[in-house]
Amino acid sequence: MSMLKGANLPVQAQAVRVELGWRSGPGVPDVDASALLLVSGKVRSDADFVFYNQPAHTSGAVRHEGKKTGPDGVTDTLAVDLARVEPAVERIVVAASADGGSFGRVPGLRVRVLDAASGTEIARYESQDATVETAFLLGELYRRQGSWKFRAVGQGYGSGLAGLATDFGISVDDPAPRTAPAAPAPVRPAPVRSEPVRPEPVRTTRPAAPAPPPPPAAPAPAPVRLSKVTLTKDAPSVSLAKQGGTSGAMRVNLNWQMRKQFRGWGAKLGRAVANHSDLDLDLCALYELTDGRKGVVQALGNAFGALNQPPYIHLDGDDRTGAVSSGENLTINLDHKDRLRRVVIFVTIYEGARSFAELDATVTLQPQHGAPIDFALGECTVPSTVCSLALITNTGSDLVVQREARFLVPERGVSPQRTIDYAYGWGMNWTPGRK
Repeated sequence: MSMLKGANLPVQAQAVRVELGWRSGPGVPDVDASALLLVSGKVRSDADFVFYNQPAHTSGAVRHEGKKTGPDGVTDTLAVDLARVEPAVERIVVAASADGGSFGRVPGLRVRVLDAASGTEIARYESQDATVETAFLLGELYRRQGSWKFRAVGQGYGSGLAGLATDFGISVDDPAPRTAPAAPAPVRPAPVRSEPVRPEPVRTTRPAAPAPPPPPAAPAPAPVRLSKVTLTKDAPSVSLAKQGGTSGAMRVNLNWQMRKQFRGWGAKLGRAVANHSDLDLDLCALYELTDGRKGVVQALGNAFGALNQPPYIHLDGDDRTGAVSSGENLTINLDHKDRLRRVVIFVTIYEGARSFAELDATVTLQPQHGAPIDFALGECTVPSTVCSLALITNTGSDLVVQREARFLVPERGVSPQRTIDYAYGWGMNWTPGRK
């Protein structure tokens, strides 16, 4: 049962998952979850703001885990380890922001608090009165007499995530338009003195030692950047340079969820897909360097790559159980972007399923110094075991990220890797590999 606005419930779990949920569809804005850790009603610093550009609190108590799509709609999840929340933190505010519209166009907006260990629902609040708001304070976890409680809030903001964050003390990177500097006032020349200037008398005392120079002021912390990029079929590509992603490490994440209810082609095939715990997906990358060398980064054959030497791409690891909540990840070293000619990022099914049917997946590219780039793969309607996710191309002065989201069907006897090779004309020789 949904809580009434202003109602509160005790939270007895040591760790919880806070799920922001809604129903997607044509014309529905994208929604993002965030959390603010408050002391006396304000953040202590910008580090107390957890959201898509700053996904983990320094204490490790709050993490932004990202979005998933399921039968009931889309969820964006925050993980909160209440036992690790610093004693000074009194409240953890759960907020939502709409990207590309107002919350009046977001159906089924809700927040749920779940016991992280058992998955049991502890609290639920469903918003019913949203209209023109572009940000919402849905609820809050707060301390009361040594215990935690959850309160349904339901307060809307018309100024978006930037306005909500600013109200709680966050410094937001929202530069004002530049104005021309005022012209300096004319300086009048000093009058010429006609009488001679008497020299100063000679000092016979030793001058005092000069005061030590003051220590340099600490640089002001950079304000929080709220910008992000979502690639779609209509707007499938973006320049990394325009988003500030010109150096440092760029993390590529694939996060997925398998639906338990099969429909359409998946139902006809029978158990064509597997539950999350059965499925072993492998995130991979084909690369071509500017000196002509080509290769693959993948778990097969332990070809995990390297960050500080060719190919400047590294696969973090291989999750063979599906139990890692952060999904599959690889990292690209943008400090050596001039050595990369093109990169195809793709995913294969190693075992546990015969197709990507009913797979809901989101791809996120997070440059160290730029806005995150994300996109959804969409629905697979063919018996595919390999999907190309993104193509990164060196244009000579920039790297361009292209959303691919292509589900490919290998021919009989042809491996998924060779299928990607054929589709993008890599021209490599392939031999069987094992983990």
